[in-house]
Amino acid sequence: MAKVHPTAIVDAAAELAADVQIGPYAVVGAGVAIAAGTSVGAHCVIEGPTRIGRDNRIFAHAALGGAPQDMKYRGEPTRLEIGDRNTIREFCTFSRGTVQDGGVTRVGDDNWVMAYVHIAHDCRVGNRTILANAATLAGHVHIDDWVFLGGLTGVHQFCRIGAHAMTAFQSHVAQDVPPFMTVAGNPLAVHGCNVEGLRRRGFTSARIARVRQMHRLLYRDGLTLEQARAAIAALAAETGGDDAARDDIELMLAFLAVATRGIAR
Repeated sequence: MAKVHPTAIVDAAAELAADVQIGPYAVVGAGVAIAAGTSVGAHCVIEGPTRIGRDNRIFAHAALGGAPQDMKYRGEPTRLEIGDRNTIREFCTFSRGTVQDGGVTRVGDDNWVMAYVHIAHDCRVGNRTILANAATLAGHVHIDDWVFLGGLTGVHQFCRIGAHAMTAFQSHVAQDVPPFMTVAGNPLAVHGCNVEGLRRRGFTSARIARVRQMHRLLYRDGLTLEQARAAIAALAAETGGDDAARDDIELMLAFLAVATRGIAR
């Protein structure tokens, strides 16, 4: 049986794997399913429908799966889904989705989510991201893989942040941030590429050089966005047999094709 502290309250309709740990005074509601290896800290509140995967560490006072902070919400059966091996620190709040979107808020795998982070309704957070203390995602935000959000970063609703991008402390994100870029400030400005992050992830010098080329085309050569997209597409012909560099170019082009709020420039 799961290891449930005597002071915790677990609804009979919750589903806990055999080795789940529930700490003192935690509350786990109906419609919550928690997979093997996950621990829930003291005073956490988890409401359903919520599904939490394997080997997550959820620290004290987190509030997960609550009703969305959306005045249109009328009690529809929406849900929160959290993947595997995430670290969710103290006082984080993750809301369920709304029927105006896909009805689900989703957090992927291997994310490091620091204290007081808020993930609002209908957000999509990818894998291996780092969300530093008090980063805040408004509704419908998409965060792609390997993103780093600096502490107190605020992301406007419907914005998207591309893979490997990084925001500095107290960044105000009101437009989409392309992959690989480093941004900061209010108003937001692009300050270069996340080169150190790419190096830590094993990007070769050749791949980083291609990323720098894309940055230059988007931000330094005085091109319109459409001209920059065309120039970036032309880079693919220059990659030879470097499949990884070609994938990076395709990642950028795919992001630019779906950017809806304009990109941070």
